[in-house]
Amino acid sequence: MNSKKENKIIAVCGVSGSGKTTLVHSLITNEELNLHFSISACTRERRKFEQDGKDYIFLSVPEFKKKIKNQMFLEWEEVYKNKFYGTLKNSTYELLKSGKNVLFDIDVKGALSLKNLFKDNALTIFVTPPSLEIARKRLAKRNTEELESYKLRSQKMDYEISFSNKMDVTILNSSLESSKFEILNIVKEFLKK
Repeated sequence: MNSKKENKIIAVCGVSGSGKTTLVHSLITNEELNLHFSISACTRERRKFEQDGKDYIFLSVPEFKKKIKNQMFLEWEEVYKNKFYGTLKNSTYELLKSGKNVLFDIDVKGALSLKNLFKDNALTIFVTPPSLEIARKRLAKRNTEELESYKLRSQKMDYEISFSNKMDVTILNSSLESSKFEILNIVKEFLKK
């Protein structure tokens, strides 16, 4: 019998402005978890502070569609019209083979796709804000979205929150410090299994 533990997938999702990206950063900086961040591919415009290959792999819509056709994604979604996001197979499997656990900051459908693919070796965590009104205020305060993008993200929040009960765990992010502590303990327990 093989007693070697397989490496794990942790998929964190939630509405824009829920604080999920901040929580993901708090996990990735914790070296004892042996986590490596999965860099998603996307077709949206690169923000001025983002680096290609570090924050996202930025692709044109035709490039992305070619990779879909060639079955190069573990999962992908057209999150908004012509705004595709996806996880490339080769980079994820390379990380798992190298002995790393892989951490995703991902949309709700992507999280469910990963859970379906990796079963018990995947943990899905949904981060929810105290209210959608607070999430909308946080999103507006970030000032990283064009008005049209802000409206789309804001409208999508009700839809995304409806997926929270399909995830393994839901974290209510009303206090960032307590949420960091909570997500750390949840991930530690999962990685022990």
